[in-house]
Amino acid sequence: MPGLLRGVARTAMIAGTATAVSNRVSKRQGERWSQQEAEQQQAAAPAPAAPAPAAAPAGEDSLIDQLKQLGELKSQGILTEEEFAAQKAKLLG
Repeated sequence: MPGLLRGVARTAMIAGTATAVSNRVSKRQGERWSQQEAEQQQAAAPAPAAPAPAAAPAGEDSLIDQLKQLGELKSQGILTEEEFAAQKAKLLG
């Protein structure tokens, strides 16, 4: 009987150790995956759009020059169609 008891105790110890190690590895992998997902979401999020240029005083730029600058910003993808339309309306109105 002592040999059988020793074998059962040894098996229980090995199984407990394996479970503990497995849980630790799973936890570490889960943390690593959640960190990678967070990094991917941050990389996928668009950068905040640059603020549109403020209306310049009357003597600095002509209205046409300002509209050209807005058009260039839109063509470069810095301004969206909605932002472009809003700034254009602001300049014209």
